[in-house]
Amino acid sequence: MLGIKAIAHYVPETKRDNLEQAKGLGRDASFIKEKIGARFLPVLAKELQTSDLAVAAVRRLLRKCRLEVEDLDCLCLCTQTPDLEGLPHTSAIVHSKLACASRCAAFDVSLGCSGYVYGLNILAGFMQKTDLNRGVLITADPYSRIVDPEDANTALLFGDAATATLIEKDGIFALGAATFATDGGRMDVLHKKNGRLHMNGRQVFNFAATEVPRQVAQLLSASSLSKDEIDLFIFHQGSKFIVETLARKMRLPSEKVPIMLNNTGNTVSSSIPLILEKYLNREDCRTLLLSGFGVGLSVASMILWRNE
Repeated sequence: MLGIKAIAHYVPETKRDNLEQAKGLGRDASFIKEKIGARFLPVLAKELQTSDLAVAAVRRLLRKCRLEVEDLDCLCLCTQTPDLEGLPHTSAIVHSKLACASRCAAFDVSLGCSGYVYGLNILAGFMQKTDLNRGVLITADPYSRIVDPEDANTALLFGDAATATLIEKDGIFALGAATFATDGGRMDVLHKKNGRLHMNGRQVFNFAATEVPRQVAQLLSASSLSKDEIDLFIFHQGSKFIVETLARKMRLPSEKVPIMLNNTGNTVSSSIPLILEKYLNREDCRTLLLSGFGVGLSVASMILWRNE
């Protein structure tokens, strides 16, 4: 059965000081520390593109797993900030920069904060159907390119990052049940217009605080699991406040709900794998629940089972 074998990441070394940014945008230090939860926000260098961010993560994955680029059968790139306005697909550019074999498939998935859960299921389904052995799910979004530096709703929140997840047979974690929900009627709550990101933070918060607990309850019921049987709940790191709110509403112990955005901010589809990488080899983490939510508006949740 296909599953997650390894994860690597790339976070740019250049970072914005979020406390300094906040001063110029009329926000105090307590807002950054208690609500946002991100002290620093990584920023991709101006001369680099989304494909460069993705390539850096894949190269780290290859080194980590002692693989050659010729060993890869498929690349799936989840991004909403593509190179060259999206044509050609950015995964083809990544394919070229990595010098992948011509037989290596490459395709993009345009999703935001729910993208990692979607991407795992899309890539695994594609690989199973086409009998491929080794694929990589890449998440890469330099939102610094589309954030208005004068907009406190977004400028204090998003950081640039990329991750690469190796999907193989007999991975460390098997992919379990998944469930998805979309409310396209509220697409204007989080959208891009004239090259800039626009977000109604209150509406995104209300959506997540309502829909995520509902979906998690449905997924647990469908999987015949109780909350106590989940070792770790990995939520999209939208902000410290939203993750804490979800934990409180679902009555989850804080030790089961990691919050890790102090040095990265909200990294969109990369936030879940950035946390998952840290727990991948923890034997005490055997049953995990992932949940991503945001742009769309969209929610996607799934179970991961540690293989024996």
